[in-house]
Amino acid sequence: MNAVIPTGAARSIGSILIESGRLSSADADRISEHQQQHGLQFGDAAIALKLLTKEDIDYALAKQFDYAYLNNQDSSLSSQLVAAYKPFSRIGESLRAVRSQLMLRWLNADAAHKVIAVVSAGKGEGRSFIAANLAIVFAQQGQRTLLLDADLRAAPTSGQHSLFKLGKSTGLSGILADRAGLEVALPVPSLPGLTVLPVGAVPPNPQELLGRPEFGQLLGKASQQFDVIVIDTPAGGDFADAEIIAARAGAALVVARKNQSLMPDVALFARRLQAGGVTLVGSVLNDG
Repeated sequence: MNAVIPTGAARSIGSILIESGRLSSADADRISEHQQQHGLQFGDAAIALKLLTKEDIDYALAKQFDYAYLNNQDSSLSSQLVAAYKPFSRIGESLRAVRSQLMLRWLNADAAHKVIAVVSAGKGEGRSFIAANLAIVFAQQGQRTLLLDADLRAAPTSGQHSLFKLGKSTGLSGILADRAGLEVALPVPSLPGLTVLPVGAVPPNPQELLGRPEFGQLLGKASQQFDVIVIDTPAGGDFADAEIIAARAGAALVVARKNQSLMPDVALFARRLQAGGVTLVGSVLNDG
């Protein structure tokens, strides 16, 4: 019996794995026979026969349900993007749980609620990591997602530029200086639905740029093109930038790092955000 490879959304797990070179037609036949004899799912039968691994089955299911993620051999993005490389891991599940809470508490509550600022009081607490991976899980859900790097204090090649290994872009600073438009944002080819706007050149006046009406206008234009906008920010304890950004966004997700963040600092920062009219939609304890 020869295995037939269907096309389109109706493709079976076996046909996807054959097409990708992970499974031979002969082995697919063996799995099908074992599946029928023992009343198993195709994946369970394949694993029982030791012809496929759970990783192979996860890959096929992701393809079958149009769920984009990268295999470990793909080095086009940073390995820190866990949602892209290990979406079925514990961290991946936690990120999806955060996504669900954000959808319930903010993004689904009002059609105008599309922007979330990811903030923290101190340095090195994982804002960029959380922002990047959250943007990925939103895109994997089918949301048109913009990840905006607004840390105008960081080097142009750090932050989201480094995580997504982006090419040259005028970036956010260029837009705020009225030298470019939203077209300089860069799509991520391996993750359909995700676009990243890197920070661009480091300006001498970050607070003034972020405080200009142009930043709010940019978010307004982006909200017309995207379903979700996730903003990466500088440390809130060092500069007022994060408060300005969060006020423009309207909502913030607060990040703290286990065994590093000082809770009095986090609480003080949260109170300052609330005093500025920012809705705190949740918090993440980063234990990485």
